[in-house]
Amino acid sequence: MDPRDTTIEGPHGPLGVRVYPADRPSGSALVWAHGGGFAAGSVDMPEGDAVARAFAARGVPTVSVDYRLAPVVAGSRWGDEDRAGVHYPVASEEVGAAFAWARAHAAEWGADPGSVALGGASAGANLAAGAALRLVRAGAALPAHLVLAYPTLHAIQPAVPADLTDALAAAGLTEQFSPAVVRAMYENYLGGSAESADEIAAPGTAGGLAGFPATTIVASDVDELRVSAAAFAAALEAAGADVAYCVEPGTRHGHLNRPDEPGFTPTIDTFVRRLTTS
Repeated sequence: MDPRDTTIEGPHGPLGVRVYPADRPSGSALVWAHGGGFAAGSVDMPEGDAVARAFAARGVPTVSVDYRLAPVVAGSRWGDEDRAGVHYPVASEEVGAAFAWARAHAAEWGADPGSVALGGASAGANLAAGAALRLVRAGAALPAHLVLAYPTLHAIQPAVPADLTDALAAAGLTEQFSPAVVRAMYENYLGGSAESADEIAAPGTAGGLAGFPATTIVASDVDELRVSAAAFAAALEAAGADVAYCVEPGTRHGHLNRPDEPGFTPTIDTFVRRLTTS
């Protein structure tokens, strides 16, 4: 079935979502947030559209969220022209609102409201994890599962181990997500210092993760953000959460935005297995 664009009532005004129904629904559904450093990307990029189509083709109806973006400064890595935008917590709260809307409408797509999952890629994974953490803290209905692709979860990047440093250098990727780049990305998103990030904005720093939903994390192989993913997985495991963590071999950051690369299908399949068996 073809995807359908619709507008829902969001916490900061009208919010666009794109619904991808499944021809043969499995009973699970997913709310998905694309990446783009909080300041770029859209539901039309492969990390939005191709990913949502892949989930739907495997029986998981998907709601892709067109959340509001952070500002762009001309000449930055996010664009060549100045663009006004929004700061935290707008996008995080919009992803949470899309999850609530999806639960209310899940039956229309052949899904159970209690089987609606939440996920995203890169900065979108941050938004998904933060939205889930907000629900945990509020004692509200939680996602059935959380799926995070190569997430950024720390405003202040953890140290990169020597083997990953060597692999990044060999691939010429040492400045893609260096600590300085990550700090600048978060400060643009926050509208303030990286140190000001609370646990919803930087879920990797959260304590007291008991009660967090079952989570599957797939990191890219040659990617500085892998350290953020691994640290969060370790924190979840220490808290007794149901967490599965793996690194997709031979990939670099953003591999779901390149559907023709070998890492795309295995990552989607890993997520779907967990979504449809949890």
